[in-house]
Amino acid sequence: MRTIGKREVEDMAVGAAVLASGGGGDPYIGKLMALQAIDEYGPFQMISLDELPDDAFVCASHMLGAPTVLVEKVPNGMEGVGAVDALEKRLGRKFDAIMPLEAGGLNSLLPFQVAAAKGVPIVDCDGMGRAFPELRHVTWTLFDIPACPAVVCDEKGDVVTVEAVDNAWAERLSRNAAITTGGSVFMADYAMTGAQAKKASIPGTSTYCEQIGRAIREAHEQNVDPLPVILDLLGAFELFRGKLDDVARRTEGGFVRGYAHFAGIDDYAGRECELRFQNEHLLAKSGDEVLCSAPDLIAVLDIETALPITTEGMKYGARGVVIGIPVHEHWRSERGLEIAGPRYFGYDIDFVPVEERVVESANEQ
Repeated sequence: MRTIGKREVEDMAVGAAVLASGGGGDPYIGKLMALQAIDEYGPFQMISLDELPDDAFVCASHMLGAPTVLVEKVPNGMEGVGAVDALEKRLGRKFDAIMPLEAGGLNSLLPFQVAAAKGVPIVDCDGMGRAFPELRHVTWTLFDIPACPAVVCDEKGDVVTVEAVDNAWAERLSRNAAITTGGSVFMADYAMTGAQAKKASIPGTSTYCEQIGRAIREAHEQNVDPLPVILDLLGAFELFRGKLDDVARRTEGGFVRGYAHFAGIDDYAGRECELRFQNEHLLAKSGDEVLCSAPDLIAVLDIETALPITTEGMKYGARGVVIGIPVHEHWRSERGLEIAGPRYFGYDIDFVPVEERVVESANEQ
């Protein structure tokens, strides 16, 4: 068991925003909620999957909806707790620990606050290894673990229990509840045993987020360029450098959908790069050339600081580095690509691992 204090939370928030692939909810809001929880409950207790007993009972805690909504609909801090309370009541059993649903933005840190309020530890794992747009986009789905019963809770205390036939329908029904209540809700779902969590989760993601954020912070403290450090730590690839000259976002169907266009600078002068996103970045192209696609991660880092720029934080004139990060091997399986590959999101291309695309592009040049 590890004790997580304010310094760890600060680093984790930065790293989570990198792995969020542009989405996952505003990491600043998640950080503030976590820091306030430390003031109220003391440092967090985090356990590894190995420390989790096989017969433990755990669930995921997270927000669902459009990230841009959080700018005006700021959480009051108790929605996630209310959802877990309601799920415990529905199942007639208390949870022994709480898990993050995804490694990204707000949803990486929200579960810490919920776990502290419930007096239980947080598990150092998640169900994505990144952020994805939909509730069903978790490795738990790949291992046939049901999301339901699931509980949806809003800031007013409204509670909806979802009993769906599968995780795809759990996403649809929960998303409609989010739309009805103003664009975002908090949820508790994917109740499972410790044995199931060990088999189906991605281990160590909270610690990984912390390592990423710490690497960026220490690079700044040592006055060195953090980008090479981050690329090495992530096993990632620089795909493009440019100035943001066009961005369009719309909140539709409970998602933030849109595109961002970069005009190349430095070695990329004369070229262009376009990103397509649905909460998270799903496709990066330069002209007709695909640079990276889901389920691999696409992140935009500030060219000076290497701090991540979220989809809702993109502004005209921003200078960014687009990087591609290999995703966990679970998502490169046949079933993983079926529910999270480019064709699932409507892009008529085959998935090619980002490391192979980079080699192909280098050979062509």
